[in-house]
Amino acid sequence: MKNMLKERNAVITGASRGIGRAIALKMAEGGANVAIIYAGNDEAACETCELARGFGVKAEAYKCNVADFAESKVVCDKILETFGSVDILVNNAGITKDGLLLRMSEEDFDDVVDVSLKGTFNFTRHLSRYIMKSVAGRIINISSVSGMMGNQGQANYSAAKAGIFGFTKTVAKELAGKKVTCNAVAPGFIDTDMTASLPDSLKESANNTIPLKRMGTSDEVANVALFLASDLSSYITGEVIRVDGGLCM
Repeated sequence: MKNMLKERNAVITGASRGIGRAIALKMAEGGANVAIIYAGNDEAACETCELARGFGVKAEAYKCNVADFAESKVVCDKILETFGSVDILVNNAGITKDGLLLRMSEEDFDDVVDVSLKGTFNFTRHLSRYIMKSVAGRIINISSVSGMMGNQGQANYSAAKAGIFGFTKTVAKELAGKKVTCNAVAPGFIDTDMTASLPDSLKESANNTIPLKRMGTSDEVANVALFLASDLSSYITGEVIRVDGGLCM
């Protein structure tokens, strides 16, 4: 793992905690400099940067509402000023505002789609021309198995994550001529802050539906992201890799 991404610059959205933090630290361990994009928790973002710097790489944090096109452009410009180039982009930022369709507000639908799907578009749009200049450009979009099979109470989240699949394949086709790969990762039930708040009965029920009979870890998702960012995946593009313990098998 060490030096797999040496001297490469990676941008990871939603990287102050959970899966995003695990990906940022995994890439830092692999030798990449990391730009940590976060929404609001300054302390968590600073802590992630310090942990990343422990691997001897450059790490900087940038607060940004990824759903805002103009704000995202300003932050991307700042990243380029600091790092000089971008080789890897991981679009991980996402939120949930669950509720049954008949009770879901327009605002809750828009907010989830704007962060998860439009945020993915915004950062890809602003950074792709620079990633095309890399000798090993990589774009990795974190989606969800909810986008494959739907999930009761998550019409907004499932729609946003399903949209990422189509976006990924389109970007893969458009940028292939510049040797840039674009792939998606679709986690299933992962043990994060988001799932920690679920009732024990619901967790047990979820585990019983997973062939491997347990939730995954953020590190297990990060391992796949590291693989897709590395030279080991140089001939893989437009793919969706599930990390779900067999849930969607």
